[in-house]
Amino acid sequence: MRYPADVPSAGRSVVLRLRVRRFICQNVSCGRQTFAEQVAGLTRRHGQRTERLRSTLAAVGIALAGRAGARMARMFGVSVSRSTILRLVDALPEPEPPAPRGRRR
Repeated sequence: MRYPADVPSAGRSVVLRLRVRRFICQNVSCGRQTFAEQVAGLTRRHGQRTERLRSTLAAVGIALAGRAGARMARMFGVSVSRSTILRLVDALPEPEPPAPRGRRR
């Protein structure tokens, strides 16, 4: 059983109970012995938060940065540190630079 944190709904915390299966690799040359089932779009491997909560906290981090972002997240009902907010922002992919525009004469 896994319990990933999710975005609160209507001011109340949401508890997800996620049952994942574990698989055992029978191949002796395999580096990993066991594999856990992943739910695409809901969680990441070794993740403690849902993708929806990750993206929400990253958006708050982009808008407000660390300490202010952590205070705003507390207003949503999510307890998170400023370091976590900054780590989530840092993990975002780099935005694509705009294409250069030619000069008009």
